[in-house]
Amino acid sequence: MDGTERSRKSGAGSQAELPVMELNGKDKSGAPADRVTLKKEIGLLSACAIIIGNIIGSGIFISPKGVLEHAGSVGLSLIVWVCGGGICALGSMCYAELGVTIPKSGGDYSYVTEIFGGLVGFLLLWSAVLIMYPTTLAVIALTFSNYVLQPVFQNCVPPYLAIRLLSTTCILFLTWVNCSSVRWATRIQDFFTVGKLLALVLIIIVGLVQICRGHYDALRPSQAFEFTRDPSVGQIALAFLQASFAFSGWNFLNYVTEEVVEPRKNLPRAIYISIPLVTLVYTMTNIAYFSSMTPEELLASNAVAVTFGEKLLGMFSWVMPISVALSTFGGINGYLFTSSRLCFSGAREGHLPYLLAMIHLKNCTPIPALLVCCTATIVILCIGETHNLINYVSFINFLSYGVTIAGLLYYRWKKPNILRPIKVSVLIPVSYLVFWAVLLGFSLYSEPVVCGMGIVIMLTGVPVYFVGVHWKNKPKFVYNIVECVTYVGQKLCFVVFPQEDLSEISPLTAPNKHKD
Repeated sequence: MDGTERSRKSGAGSQAELPVMELNGKDKSGAPADRVTLKKEIGLLSACAIIIGNIIGSGIFISPKGVLEHAGSVGLSLIVWVCGGGICALGSMCYAELGVTIPKSGGDYSYVTEIFGGLVGFLLLWSAVLIMYPTTLAVIALTFSNYVLQPVFQNCVPPYLAIRLLSTTCILFLTWVNCSSVRWATRIQDFFTVGKLLALVLIIIVGLVQICRGHYDALRPSQAFEFTRDPSVGQIALAFLQASFAFSGWNFLNYVTEEVVEPRKNLPRAIYISIPLVTLVYTMTNIAYFSSMTPEELLASNAVAVTFGEKLLGMFSWVMPISVALSTFGGINGYLFTSSRLCFSGAREGHLPYLLAMIHLKNCTPIPALLVCCTATIVILCIGETHNLINYVSFINFLSYGVTIAGLLYYRWKKPNILRPIKVSVLIPVSYLVFWAVLLGFSLYSEPVVCGMGIVIMLTGVPVYFVGVHWKNKPKFVYNIVECVTYVGQKLCFVVFPQEDLSEISPLTAPNKHKD
């Protein structure tokens, strides 16, 4: 029995021993009570909005500069954007198979834990909770603040303190919304997803008008492939990392599988609709940028969309910072919604404190997990700068994607008789893993300090796992402290352990076949 299995069993026992409010379907008076569980309120439209809303955050407004800088030419940068979308499509098809085969919330973490066991799953969870998602949230929040304050401080850089205060206020407000209602959070996501698509459509239309007027010098093949430096595989790999930040979030619907209506049908549908749409929008947006800005102007801009608006929209240039602010606002909401479910899933497996596996008695929202995500993001806000954080996060992101998709192949060999409503061609995960290995290898070669630190932080989770999770016979005072903190947390947040229907989150065995 590995650490995961023991933690599950001990977790059940711990929950029974803790002085928690009972969830046996009755209240203290013995009267029947509604089942307290995560509610299935995410239909196909909201599922598409979660994917599109998480992908289209701040990336398309800040990554074009990084992609162009590392690619060295306009033509190669556009190729990177198209190929980046293609790679996401390959990965999303693999995640569609995993999502309908292992229908648990928690995404990568839940799949890796199910397939490889507790230690590997914990390392992925550790890096995600500690660095990956708080950092991504911080980058989006900083972008939101920069664009909101840009019209106020037109002739100078917005003050450092003002940017951080506005970012923190935004995160706190959206945390409150997510704590209050799943329905409110999904409605915000739907609304702002439509808003950000309209903003990008505006950029694309204006860009196409410019092209029709003959303003496409930077896009002519003779100029598009004029390199500012000799291209190298390492620099191209870093360009892909920058683009991957803009595409990050394509797997986030898998983090809320248990809240999706008919997940075995709507999960793959939402993926197949959203990824091609985002790839098309991103590519056309970059073409629009180059229709009005020279490569030098784009590299000199810290707010690409604002520069674009100032050049082409005249008195209506104020539309762009507002549009980007709306886009990033929706992105923050989406990341809070999904990353909190990762904390929730980790606590349910026994890899995080059990308090994080509890949900509000009335609202059925994971309030403790949301508060942890909010706090971690605010800490990162105070210590990081945008462009350095992007390479850092993208490397860890890609590392987790590769491990998860490798797990798909291993799971097919380990449990061939599990029912797989979707089963992609083996060439799809293999192609993804080849690209993944090349990208990470050359990224590590080009930026050994940034990428190496990501690996070091992930490996610091090894002693934490063996002390916090694997070691079961801790001194009694440790358990007393945990029980006390859990009880106080329950009283403050009014949360309880959810009642789960295990049939909805367990892999199914194919009929008429022997079980593994």
